[in-house]
Amino acid sequence: MDILKVDNVSKSYTNHLALDNVSLSVPEGSVYGLLGPNGAGKTTLIRIINHITAPDSGAVTFDGHQLTQDDVVHIGYLPEERGLYKKMKVGEQALYFARLKGLSKRDAVVELRRWFERFEIMDWWDKKVEELSKGMAQKVQFIVTVLHRPKLLIFDEPFSGFDPINANLLKEEIMRLRDGGSTVIFSTHNMASVEEVCDHISLINHGRNVLSGNVDDLRRRYFGNRYELAYKGDSDELSRALGDMATEIELSLNPEGYSVMSLRKTDSAALRDVIDVSNRTVELISIAPALASMNQIFIRTVKDTTL
Repeated sequence: MDILKVDNVSKSYTNHLALDNVSLSVPEGSVYGLLGPNGAGKTTLIRIINHITAPDSGAVTFDGHQLTQDDVVHIGYLPEERGLYKKMKVGEQALYFARLKGLSKRDAVVELRRWFERFEIMDWWDKKVEELSKGMAQKVQFIVTVLHRPKLLIFDEPFSGFDPINANLLKEEIMRLRDGGSTVIFSTHNMASVEEVCDHISLINHGRNVLSGNVDDLRRRYFGNRYELAYKGDSDELSRALGDMATEIELSLNPEGYSVMSLRKTDSAALRDVIDVSNRTVELISIAPALASMNQIFIRTVKDTTL
């Protein structure tokens, strides 16, 4: 079942078409990536879903009925541009937001303390917000977004400003929320995060939905002659030796210390020639077909739909 459906939604501002007949469906209990370059229309779509603004045409269906203002209580929204009242105490402000979302004071205190302990920020309960680091403030904002256990959660660039440890903590919490029955829309430019947490994606460019689907299916579909080579040797020398047989080369290391080269074999090159050149240039350990990364899919699709 789809918890959210967007059908042919369009929205214009003065001399600017922000959304052009966008349609997408968000399956219940999934993490859904909303991707796109800056200015593509993602924020406009999120504002429509949150009933902050209305579409010029088209319809939005939530949980089986047309979206209304009453549905907003079932949606948790963490915008990219965030703000807390700097002079208020952290616990006092979190309690204020919890009460706004319908929790009793008793239930709010219990839930908040549980979340604060999980995020290891209980010591900051009685400190002023202005004393928090950016990452600490974002933890508080994340908590007040999810506290009332909404059916749909929308996170706009949730990892911005987080160090790797806290970003991983947030990813784990997002997956836990999904496993607990929540549906998550996840707007980001971080393609590695998309591969780690998203089940489905839509890519918006120039106000249009140019690509939608299951993440694993899309990565297989966009294989496009991509291979991964594991080897010992000089990566620059290998790149030069392959010449025009390979493009879109990306380098990394595997856990065992081998070099890994991801590449797209050109149509004119034979795979046996790629293997032969590699064997003569480095100590080739293995070569295998590779799924396209979401970063590669993103760049390719945006380029194709911008031309």
